[in-house]
Amino acid sequence: MQISPETAVLLSLRGIEKIYTIGDQEVRALDGIDLEIDHGEFVAIMGPSGSGKSTLLNIIGCLDAPTAGSYELDGIDVSKMDEAEQAHVRNQRIGFVFQGFNLLPRTTALKNVELPLLYGHHKDLIEIATAALEKVGLGDRLYHKSSELSGGQQQRVAIARALTMNPPLILADEPTGNLATRQSEEIMQIFQQVNDEGRTVVMVTHEPDIAQFCKRMVIVRDGKIVEDAPVQERRSAKP
Repeated sequence: MQISPETAVLLSLRGIEKIYTIGDQEVRALDGIDLEIDHGEFVAIMGPSGSGKSTLLNIIGCLDAPTAGSYELDGIDVSKMDEAEQAHVRNQRIGFVFQGFNLLPRTTALKNVELPLLYGHHKDLIEIATAALEKVGLGDRLYHKSSELSGGQQQRVAIARALTMNPPLILADEPTGNLATRQSEEIMQIFQQVNDEGRTVVMVTHEPDIAQFCKRMVIVRDGKIVEDAPVQERRSAKP
């Protein structure tokens, strides 16, 4: 399904700071981040360990609140929303994919993908979840438990779950970190397909070869963006 953007800019961060207090010390995880991402972009966020890239992704995903600055999603300042309002935004407008899959191990692929739909009181849970799993090539694994699937298949289930609410924004935190090279390319093929349909994908990765599948690379160091440029010689994941 093609996504029809309401505005060109999907998310806009201005002067984002994040300060953690540990004992009597302050740790500045983000130090004045300015970032705009348009509808339909595929962005890799990179940086060394402790650079602030995961903190930045958490703020974009409304999983954490900035200490200072503003964050607008489709023109709405979500940084000023309360927890209930942000939870609604996460459920309706953002799909999450994590390195550890975050699946219920004794639950079938179908039931795992149905989970986000439960909050919206959808009546056609099975049809939507089945379509999402077929989209990622798991139409023949609907009733397999997560523990019976390979790592690559589990990540496909996680992507299917992220797609169920048809969100315009997909956030992925090291989605290939636990996978072998071939499985990683299969996952990146799915992300490229999702992006080609019009969804915006923002991915944290520490792997330069994985970042080459994206369209734009943002490098974070010491809580600041030090480089923001199009990906040169972008790779296309093989079917």
